[in-house]
Amino acid sequence: MNRIMLMGRLTRDPEIRYSQNEKLTAVARYSIAVDKKARREDGITADYFNIVAFDRRAEFAEKYLRKGTKILLCGHVQTGSYNNRDGVKIPFFEVVVDEQEFAESKNGL
Repeated sequence: MNRIMLMGRLTRDPEIRYSQNEKLTAVARYSIAVDKKARREDGITADYFNIVAFDRRAEFAEKYLRKGTKILLCGHVQTGSYNNRDGVKIPFFEVVVDEQEFAESKNGL
């Protein structure tokens, strides 16, 4: 089973694009920082995840999510690779959103 649940804060505003195929599909990309329970020896206190959302989840992200917003999301991990302009193979790891919701009220910010 490929399932992941994360709670964290957006590290940047979502970037929204629309696919160019016959059915326009909204695609939102953003990242979140998830706090660690304990500080590591090297001082790192959070893990960072690249997030991608499609269709109405992407439109929700565009309309309501901003840098600093705390969210809870469930999704699945997607991995792969692509060749950059120099022909170097670049691996990627991202979380595809199945569900997302606010993790605190506006007053909590």
